Amino acid sequence: MTHNENDESIIPVRENLTQPTEKDCYEEKTAGFWMRFWAFSFDTLIVSAIVGILVNPIFHLFNWSLSESNWYAPMTIISGLIYYIYFVITTKFWQQTLGKMIFGLKVKTVNGEKLDWMTLLFREVIGRFINNTIPILYILAAFMPKNQSIQDIVADTVVVHEKIYKKSNNNKTTTHVEDVKIDDSTSPSV
Repeated sequence: MTHNENDESIIPVRENLTQPTEKDCYEEKTAGFWMRFWAFSFDTLIVSAIVGILVNPIFHLFNWSLSESNWYAPMTIISGLIYYIYFVITTKFWQQTLGKMIFGLKVKTVNGEKLDWMTLLFREVIGRFINNTIPILYILAAFMPKNQSIQDIVADTVVVHEKIYKKSNNNKTTTHVEDVKIDDSTSPSV
């Protein structure tokens, strides 16, 4: 079969006056309840290990009580400090805790600005204190539009997957398709 030079092939071509950027078309996928739950569980194990390795031996050395369950017991206060310091420091420097690193999650502000100390203190201290006082509030992340928990709402933050994006519904870019004639005369005959 030979190619006839008078045949014209028509293909659709996208024509955009302004090219959309990746930021316009895609957004980072928010982390759901279960991913956050497993990351938090892992972080709790890490904090427990830190307390067990660093604090418990000191208490044994000085023969201090480890079994007091009052909120004002020295062991409770030190464990609480380590808990909150762990979350504040790791989130400030890496935007994620070790648990979030393992599951590929990170904390971002809703408006995309860098996490500052005040935001972190609200999120990691006040927000976590509220969640720890009323644990059922952790489940809010399963039902909120951007999977935000109380601590995210208090601090205007969101937890997202590091390298998973979803198509943004906010993008209303219109693309035009027009028919274009392609000259195949330079193509070899078949």
